[in-house]
Amino acid sequence: MGRGIVTGLWGRIEQQDFRSRIRGTLLGAALGDALGAPLAGLTLDAIRAAHGPDGLTAPAPAVTDGRRGRVTAATQLTLFTVDGLIRAHVRRDTGAWHPPTDVHRAYRRWAATQHDWGPDERRKDNGWLAQEEWLYARRDPDRACLTGFGDDVLATLDQPKNPAARGAAAAARSAPFGLLVGWEPALVLQLTVECAAQSHGHPTAHLSAGALAVIVHGLIRGDSLDAAVQRTLGLLGARPGRHQPVTDALQRAVSAVTRGAPGHEAVDALSPGKTAPDATPDATPDASDALAVAVYCALVAEDVAHGLRLAVNHGGDSVAAGALCGALLGALHGETALPPAWLAELEGRATLLELCDDFALEMTQGPTLHSPSAASPGWLARYPRG
Repeated sequence: MGRGIVTGLWGRIEQQDFRSRIRGTLLGAALGDALGAPLAGLTLDAIRAAHGPDGLTAPAPAVTDGRRGRVTAATQLTLFTVDGLIRAHVRRDTGAWHPPTDVHRAYRRWAATQHDWGPDERRKDNGWLAQEEWLYARRDPDRACLTGFGDDVLATLDQPKNPAARGAAAAARSAPFGLLVGWEPALVLQLTVECAAQSHGHPTAHLSAGALAVIVHGLIRGDSLDAAVQRTLGLLGARPGRHQPVTDALQRAVSAVTRGAPGHEAVDALSPGKTAPDATPDATPDASDALAVAVYCALVAEDVAHGLRLAVNHGGDSVAAGALCGALLGALHGETALPPAWLAELEGRATLLELCDDFALEMTQGPTLHSPSAASPGWLARYPRG
């Protein structure tokens, strides 16, 4: 697969495998998000008190409407990340090539879903995704996302939005950057951190997002998970700035694999931010903690369901850890490895599948869909150039 991607020669088998991994990545992330949502804010002891000694083992009904498989803002934003990346490739035909701008515009369209009653027909740049009515619902969005996408100002790494925000919400939406298989890993890292800094300006937050994307990128191109992590450590080490917390988190995850059988206590220990001597009882794990949990659980997982159960049953950020772990396992194993019963109840599954397949088409067949000399009107209606 990797050879076909690098040379730009897409055979039938390569295209099918690529589509399966795209679906696996995005559906896996959504499954992890939905599984972890009922556990948000709970300690490991509280989780066991509510769900038994093994914790939550399958998607639970939402408190509000009793629906299983209900996703959070993490999945909503992941969808708009994909939309923004497709738009960036479409708009390249105009000579205006700046992906951070297109992704930021996509996040602004997500922000509209958080305060509008429903799709606004007057917005000509909405495309099809912003017309999906089920997305017009608040699902516990991170405050930094709401403030970061509250205006048209494009942040930079020198002047990021919310410079103190170090949570994992930016990482939880960043797996799609890893699907840019034709890009060099260093460019994937750079684009991801620039887009993460639009809401989460702390280096730990946006570098965790970048690390997640680069690991996914390696998996999509055929690397083992361990090899993808080692490549990411090398790229992080070559960057100037405060990458040490993220590097430490990845190394912590890898070394934990050899310390005994995987279990909830082992996962819980990967969030030192809440177990440090000076930590307060309400300390919030940062993005590097969620990344460490996700990587460890993906490394020790017997299958996707086992990995996701491990990733969400701990006292850290269950939503982010579940979403990140699901993205890693889905990229590694593809769509068919995901638990079918969980997929059947996943909210927004049809939208996710449609967007996955559109992304695969854009990456493999983009020149036939749009070019400076010709374009498909239907495709440009779905993804306006703006």
